[in-house]
Amino acid sequence: MAARHIRKGDTVKVLSGGDKGRTGKVLRVVTDRDDPRKERVVVEGVNVKTKHVRPSQANPRGGLTQVEMPIHISNVSPVDGSGKATRVRFESRDDGSKVRVAVTTGEVLGDPIRKASK
Repeated sequence: MAARHIRKGDTVKVLSGGDKGRTGKVLRVVTDRDDPRKERVVVEGVNVKTKHVRPSQANPRGGLTQVEMPIHISNVSPVDGSGKATRVRFESRDDGSKVRVAVTTGEVLGDPIRKASK
């Protein structure tokens, strides 16, 4: 499985589509190991659709609910400390750990992908 530039919990900016320019937190990353075209992310408050819900025991009235729908992973970019979208570089450290680094500022994004070897 290849390392991805987006992970759960990242703050990202939408680069294209109807919600272009909006930022939000990644709620989940939806992947398909066999087909990279199906890699998508669900971003909080972005690509919100209205869904009709049938009445059930949990929701006896049914009605309309707002649901965040996934967008393709290539249409979002992580946000660096200054709030601008950045590309991501992967670096291996001397201790054996692998981290994601923002190209614009050089700061480390999130936790290491691979932990340091003992």
